Amino acid sequence: MLGCLLEKQRTTPDVYPLSLNALRLACNQSTNRDPVVDYDDAQVREALHRLERRGLVRLASGRGSRAAKYRHLLADALPMSADEQAVMTVLMLRGAQTPGELKQRSERMHAFTGLETVNETLAGLIERGLAERLPRRPGQKEERFAQLLQGEAGEQVPASSPVGATQPEDDGAPPAPVAVGGAAEAPAMPPTASEDAASLAELAERVSRLEREVEELRARTGPEPPA
Repeated sequence: MLGCLLEKQRTTPDVYPLSLNALRLACNQSTNRDPVVDYDDAQVREALHRLERRGLVRLASGRGSRAAKYRHLLADALPMSADEQAVMTVLMLRGAQTPGELKQRSERMHAFTGLETVNETLAGLIERGLAERLPRRPGQKEERFAQLLQGEAGEQVPASSPVGATQPEDDGAPPAPVAVGGAAEAPAMPPTASEDAASLAELAERVSRLEREVEELRARTGPEPPA
């Protein structure tokens, strides 16, 4: 979802921010996606709510808009240069890639002058803990690289830490610290609030979600008629 917002911002800025329907279609593209998915509106809306809670997405349409639209906030949560954004977008949308594949598939977002500049960008992302070099498979000649944006393990990713689209398998162990800029983030401590405080937090989240859904409904139905 985050990768789709990044891609469309760079390749089709005239239709960005994206409506719920446009974002669903972007996710469900049969080309330039690996794996190819088939999300429905409910899945897209729930993913947007999770990203919104992490400070990575926000509603971008006003009350008078005909449809609710969304934009990413990655530039605030995790600043990256144009070349880094292009590489990370391709890695999020298409999985592990070789430098040659990254150069070819990111051309619409950033024009790399050669493989050397792609490798320089990858080196910077690796140093920041956002990407990794994968071991060569038998018979492979080129190295492949993958993004390291974290999934939903424990919903503990702070706004300044990498957040991504894939979810690792839960083996019962606590999530490992995430390295950002060369430093390891300590995992969030478990909550120690009382049951009353937990209930209030849950209620606040429900109210926030209802407010978002009302805003989306208003955006779809148009402004209220004058009294």
